[in-house]
Amino acid sequence: MEQVLLIRYDEIHLKGLNRPFFERKLIEGIKHSLSGLNATVHKEQGRIFVYGIAAEDRDEAVDRLTRVFGVHSISPAVGVEKDWNTIVAAARDITEKAIGSRERATFKCFCRRSDKGFFMNSEEINRELGHEMLEAFPNLSVDIREPEIKLCVEIREMAFIYAQEIMGAGGMPTGTAGLATLLISGGIDSPVAGYMIAKRGVKLEAVHFFSYPYTGERAKDKVLKLASIVAKYNGEMKVHIVPFTEIQEQIRMNCPEDHFTLIMRRFMMRLA
Repeated sequence: MEQVLLIRYDEIHLKGLNRPFFERKLIEGIKHSLSGLNATVHKEQGRIFVYGIAAEDRDEAVDRLTRVFGVHSISPAVGVEKDWNTIVAAARDITEKAIGSRERATFKCFCRRSDKGFFMNSEEINRELGHEMLEAFPNLSVDIREPEIKLCVEIREMAFIYAQEIMGAGGMPTGTAGLATLLISGGIDSPVAGYMIAKRGVKLEAVHFFSYPYTGERAKDKVLKLASIVAKYNGEMKVHIVPFTEIQEQIRMNCPEDHFTLIMRRFMMRLA
């Protein structure tokens, strides 16, 4: 039995001949997010599998993966040999954990059989595995519409069993839509705008205009903190701190007052 994180991607499936490019970028993002956790990343038939994560690091790994753009969802799973008794035993363990302290629970089996050479088809696996779970847990009942527990089996080079699906950030992998410059202030609008465009695959660099002593170190630290939050989703992100005090003073002294904001913003755009 091997612990594994099963990763799904969604929108990338719509891509045509350039789909491998998007998949490579997604794998790069996954590897970067898991740096330091001794992970091995492997792609196969519309799924990405992460092996080698220590038990004590599993929650941390899942948390990091939920912030990788392009990841639709993550399922902590176990991989076992494609032997029916072994599959049933692993499914029992996972179902028992999913039931937890509940007196009663509803469930449904979901099978995806990529290995067409397996001796049962998907419908037969669902039926037989459901029967095994009902025999093992008298407090379980079947609900095919809204089950509390979704017991999933994927038959591939191994059999992967899981009962949990954790939603990811979605969107497109970072770096698939070019590079953009984010003008970041201390407010909420600019980091939200950065997050939204980064979710579409854009790699960001940030520019902050620093007008000391009119704005102090505390304001700059707030900007860097906001940028670090965006960077958790966008990967490493450079933040350029641009001294702006002299430009502001020159505009104030030499330009009409009612044009001050317009001219200042034009300088900001030119510098960015």
